[in-house]
Amino acid sequence: MWVSVFALASRREGGKKVLKRVKQSSNQVSRLTTIWVDGGFNGDPFMQWVMDFCRWIVQVVLRPEQTKGFVLLRKRWVVERTFGWLMGCRRLVRDYELLPETSETFIYLAMIRIMVRRLA
Repeated sequence: MWVSVFALASRREGGKKVLKRVKQSSNQVSRLTTIWVDGGFNGDPFMQWVMDFCRWIVQVVLRPEQTKGFVLLRKRWVVERTFGWLMGCRRLVRDYELLPETSETFIYLAMIRIMVRRLA
């Protein structure tokens, strides 16, 4: 029990670090208003921190309790589908890059390629 509680607390602390970095680049994410998280980020202190520090809304996307097995969750599926599209690019399948900026650039290039193919 202690390990899972510790894991959730460290996950929330990691989430705070990520959101602080995102908030610092506010000119790039000026339209961001809502953040979807899974059950690991559920909890009033974390949600209150995000609302106070970042001024964003946190929505926890949970699986219905009465279901068993795989359940398609609409909002979570958006993220999983995007990761699936990105894995179509060989360079993004493995983490070959030394700098995170290089990985970010390849993600932009992959998404540009996907968008251009859809427009064609």
